[in-house]
Amino acid sequence: MKLLAIDTSTSSSSVALMEDGRLSAEWLANPETPHSSALMQWLDLVLKSAGLSPDDLDAFGVTLGPGSFTGLRVGIAIVKGLALATGKPVAGYSSLAMLAMNIPCAAHPVCAMLDARKKEVYAAVYRCDGLPRSVVDDCVTTPAAFLELIREPTIFVGSGALRYRELIEDRLGDGAIFAPASCHVPRASSGALLAAHAFSRGDIIPAGVIVPVYIRPSEAEIARMKREAGE
Repeated sequence: MKLLAIDTSTSSSSVALMEDGRLSAEWLANPETPHSSALMQWLDLVLKSAGLSPDDLDAFGVTLGPGSFTGLRVGIAIVKGLALATGKPVAGYSSLAMLAMNIPCAAHPVCAMLDARKKEVYAAVYRCDGLPRSVVDDCVTTPAAFLELIREPTIFVGSGALRYRELIEDRLGDGAIFAPASCHVPRASSGALLAAHAFSRGDIIPAGVIVPVYIRPSEAEIARMKREAGE
């Protein structure tokens, strides 16, 4: 299977090409580069490096969330357009599961934690002795509230772990283990593996109905709910 995966869940973004379970090419973007202005160039570069066009692909994978509202919409819109144009299937995956895969074969649980702003984090806990298995499902909450769920030594990874490192260390002491610096950015190559697994189970999303999984409401939704409540 020739599978192209895209991740735009954070300020960085990446594109990866997997062929029959082997990583053929991956492009990881500079976090300062806006998604929309360069993502198609990176995608084209990855395909050209393998001598392929979108029509040569068998499937697409895309991060559904949680993460940056704007970033997720950009990535999903691109994959939706490619899938509709080529007639190829799509699988989606969690940004937190993808991030946890940066810590493979881990002896301890892995807490993937992204900075959600507003003094909150997107977070989940996984066992990563193979593909990630959820211990605590994806959620959005305050760092302090989430740490109440941690009962054993745990590896922390992601922008949220970096931002709230002092708090995590204060609460968990020696039970807080932080991933190396190179592990804190999500990678589309891990997403490709999650997408391939989804395809093997028949978890296919019709291209026309792919939507982001924000977990919490957007500002527009909050404003609408306030109007409807008469606030």
